[in-house]
Amino acid sequence: MKSSSRKYIEFGALCGLAVGILWWFGRKLDWGEVRLAVSQSNRYLLGLAVLLICIAYLFRACRWGALLAPLGPTRLSHLFAATTVGFGAVFLLGRMGEVVRPVVLPMRDPGVRASSSFVTIMVERIYDMMAVVVLFAVNLLWFTPPTNSGAEFSRVRIAGIVLLLLSIAGVAGLTWFRRRSSSIIGWFERHLDRLRFIPERFRRALIGVLEQLAKALRVLVDARELAVTIAWTALVWSGIALANWLVLRAFGLRFGISEAIFILGWSLVGSLVPTPGGAAGAFHAATAAGLIFLGVDREAAAAVSIVMHVVDFGPAVVFGFFYFVRGDINLTRLRSMMSPEAVEHAAEDEGIVRDELLLKHHLETATPSE
Repeated sequence: MKSSSRKYIEFGALCGLAVGILWWFGRKLDWGEVRLAVSQSNRYLLGLAVLLICIAYLFRACRWGALLAPLGPTRLSHLFAATTVGFGAVFLLGRMGEVVRPVVLPMRDPGVRASSSFVTIMVERIYDMMAVVVLFAVNLLWFTPPTNSGAEFSRVRIAGIVLLLLSIAGVAGLTWFRRRSSSIIGWFERHLDRLRFIPERFRRALIGVLEQLAKALRVLVDARELAVTIAWTALVWSGIALANWLVLRAFGLRFGISEAIFILGWSLVGSLVPTPGGAAGAFHAATAAGLIFLGVDREAAAAVSIVMHVVDFGPAVVFGFFYFVRGDINLTRLRSMMSPEAVEHAAEDEGIVRDELLLKHHLETATPSE
């Protein structure tokens, strides 16, 4: 009950934050000009942008399947449904909705363990962060800033380089963990066993997650799997960048793909704020700030950011509603699987499976004297 109340309080606080950012974002805008800019946009280009985003969701599902492959195969239709439902939940609930995607997949395919699904989502987030940071940082090498913005652009370039270095350091750390996962997990097991005040369920859950993470990170040390997942990631973000570029062109902005990638970096910063509505307010403010930096007037920048947000998340909401109406998603079961009791039960099952595997390994390798 207490954890449930805390979730409602956190969600209410994030909703308040979103409202505050949206108020700050729109307090000085001429909303008549914003509506006019939206009404004059090219519907055909926006429709093509939506199609590209749908294809990008399909590419996401294919990449998720590649990440899950070391842990067990599953069908593309299940992956696509869980992907779109999950991103629809992110749009409605913010980052709290990220738990929906790894829960929906085991609902559709019981052969997929919930813990495995959660861990691959973590790896996927690393891929996405790295992809956008690398695109943004490399793009800055030949990006031509607007006139009279040299000092500001220097700070942006420094920020991009810092993000790139941090991302590289993070990937290096994960690769090190994967290569030495057995000794690291063993170290955790030995030290956690000494800390008797830590609940057994928590210890089992932590060790289980580390083991699943080590399995999922096999893609970082397997050349073929790494190439496959990087290729899918490149297709995902190429589709998103092209879709965003089409949105810019739909508003008559004569920007190239380089400017679209530049704006994508700003949008990423805004999307890190965990407000409901798919980082509502923060996404719009950050995207509009990037457009204003490029010389776009405030009302047009606001219109573009609003439409770009709808294009990026709208298809996921539509697909999610479709799967819900068709009966593929049972909300009652979904809520029960997301409850703290279900999480504890999954963690307990993970620990039991791990203990059984260890016992089996011990029996197989035991000498007659034992």
